[in-house]
Amino acid sequence: MTSTTLTDTTVGTLRFATAGSVDDGKSTLVGRLLHDSKSVLADQLEAVEQASRRRGQDSPDLALLTDGLRAEREQGITIDVAYRYFATPRRRFILADTPGHVQYTRNMVTGASTADLAVVLVDARNGVVEQTRRHAAVAALLRVPHVVLAVNKMDLVGYAEPVFATIAAEFTAYAAQLGIRDVVAVPMSALAGDNVVEPSAHMDWYAGPTLLEHLETVRVDTDPAGLPARFPVQYVIRPQRAEFHDYRGYAGQLASGTLREGDTVTVLPSGRTGTIAGIDILGTAADAATAAQSVSVRLAENLDISRGDLIAAGPVPRLTRDVEATVCHLHERPLRAGDKVLVKHTTRTVRAVVREISHRIDIDTLEQRPGGDGLAVNDIGRVVLRTAEPLALDDYRDNRRTGSFLLIDPVDGTTRTAGMAGSTEAGWTRDV
Repeated sequence: MTSTTLTDTTVGTLRFATAGSVDDGKSTLVGRLLHDSKSVLADQLEAVEQASRRRGQDSPDLALLTDGLRAEREQGITIDVAYRYFATPRRRFILADTPGHVQYTRNMVTGASTADLAVVLVDARNGVVEQTRRHAAVAALLRVPHVVLAVNKMDLVGYAEPVFATIAAEFTAYAAQLGIRDVVAVPMSALAGDNVVEPSAHMDWYAGPTLLEHLETVRVDTDPAGLPARFPVQYVIRPQRAEFHDYRGYAGQLASGTLREGDTVTVLPSGRTGTIAGIDILGTAADAATAAQSVSVRLAENLDISRGDLIAAGPVPRLTRDVEATVCHLHERPLRAGDKVLVKHTTRTVRAVVREISHRIDIDTLEQRPGGDGLAVNDIGRVVLRTAEPLALDDYRDNRRTGSFLLIDPVDGTTRTAGMAGSTEAGWTRDV
């Protein structure tokens, strides 16, 4: 792999997810992006070339660079989320490569939940299909701020500009209904390398950036450090050695904001207040900690704090047992009113019951349909939960980390549903 040194022009790290329907060429696109940006190790490329020759192919099948599981390689499909890390002289990237099959939509939810940008792939021959709309709706619900429409396989439609323009117009109009404000459409051929890393000689009518150019330059303005401080307690540290008998630290990862020594904080759900006496990072005292850092926090007061509590600074999140949320149902077993579930929110897990399924959303029309029959796998809908204990919830549109939760089966522990608290779908659904 070519060594890449980041320069002073680097604009940080971009987390992005890819999504597309089956056979749209997503694995080939990711492989082309890694290959043409010189982010592939020599032995990886050699292994792909050998595997391609065994299949009777004259040129390397770049899709094999991303389909890492044996089952994926044998079936020729992507079935799991794969995270890829690469860099160019301008930016670092964390790529979540998600499956295209409809039954793996839950994996797209996982991959896009922390993404700054989503690349939604379509086959130029097929245009916008149901799975395209579902991926766009999921990206909108997850508040992914930037979307790239990658119109792939343009070589199979003669690089025709009208084909691209029609698809781009249809998708952009649908995305606007979802509230997605930033959509960039790029015509490309991942197989031939057109407009992925290098500009295409076949589409001189296109004056926009290549996919990589856009990924390198898109502005990332979703810094969680600028949000109110939220610190879910994962573990209470009480050293057993006598010389540390006075030490009591609360360990975890700072979900958002900044905590500083001397800050006044509120502990939820108790509502007690305290003052930060010290912050330890990797065993070393620090004056402050910012979002995504794993730290240990010490308070001046001796408060009753345990795993699952939330230490908050600034505006305090709402404390509630009645949770209204938009959800994406992920399990083959339907979610119905009356179901008993576990709600996992940050480090806290509480019992709950599904009181109501208000509606489900028709992905094609964005109309609200009755939810009396429950939510089937991949359905998006609106639910009301009643929890046994209060949760400290932010609105998802304000804080993606502390506004999200999972519904878990209390019997076998399987994840059933991903939820976003608050009015995440407001403005883009319509009553029938």
